[in-house]
Amino acid sequence: MGGLADDERLGLQVRALIADPGKVRIGKLVADVREIAEAIEREGFTLLDIRAGHLVTLGGLPLHPDHRDPFDHLLIAQAIAEDAAFVCADRHAPRYKVRFVGASPGG
Repeated sequence: MGGLADDERLGLQVRALIADPGKVRIGKLVADVREIAEAIEREGFTLLDIRAGHLVTLGGLPLHPDHRDPFDHLLIAQAIAEDAAFVCADRHAPRYKVRFVGASPGG
């Protein structure tokens, strides 16, 4: 047996990701996870675990039919629960009760 990376039930892209776990591809973003982890430590950032309070805040977020991205919602809930600024270029973010800092070019 060749392992999970050889399982034909998985698509070629998924098998390639499993075979090379140092790379992650989401849409057009290609990232080296090891480099990201090193940069987090080098720049003094803190990884933020998902905590129960984040999930409680997540459950209380308003639902907008045109903004259904669960990952965005989780990040927004974390920012609210941690009383942190949410930095992004997402045009939907200002609709939530979060301290928002726009990250779009020119803005």
